[in-house]
Amino acid sequence: MISKNSNIYVLGSLLITILFSCKHREGEYHSLTDKIEAESKKYHGTSISSASYIGDIKTIEITEGKHTFLIPERKSQITSFECIECHTKPLKELKNIDLKKAHWDIDLVHANEKIMNCATCHNGDDMNNLQSLTGTTIDFNQSYQLCAQCHTSQFEDWKGGAHGKNIGGWSVPRAAMTCVNCHNPHRPKIESRWPSRFNTQKVKERE
Repeated sequence: MISKNSNIYVLGSLLITILFSCKHREGEYHSLTDKIEAESKKYHGTSISSASYIGDIKTIEITEGKHTFLIPERKSQITSFECIECHTKPLKELKNIDLKKAHWDIDLVHANEKIMNCATCHNGDDMNNLQSLTGTTIDFNQSYQLCAQCHTSQFEDWKGGAHGKNIGGWSVPRAAMTCVNCHNPHRPKIESRWPSRFNTQKVKERE
């Protein structure tokens, strides 16, 4: 018959064996699972949010199809907004008044003049808003909806992040520049230009 003291001795020996049988050094682990569990206790997460890249850009949230993201707010950046401060009457009436010519510096180079003119995007009776080809009111903050009428493939790419400029990344809150942040709506073609580090010495040598 095994005595009580013998049982205690066996259990004590087993415990000591378990405690001191492990040969690994500090920082080493029995298995990959043990390592992950141990190291994860030191991990407090990291942020891949685009928020820090947005900075002080004033944004609004939009949803187009399956995509919800932020775009720069536009109206506060238009120095002459609200338009009705000057456009107190419909455009056709203002044309007949002897006023200083406004917007004299705007030269529309967007499409053939038989296809597009100012009234294509601007409603002479509601100058505080834009209008679609079907006459639907479009807010200046969502002017990209005008572009989407003709530039459908670019619009689809822009929604998904493949066209245009994302601010930061694709993680929430995703933010992206709109068409007018890169293109002049009246002259949308991006002009060719010299590289930022243009080698003037080489030009002199070729002359």
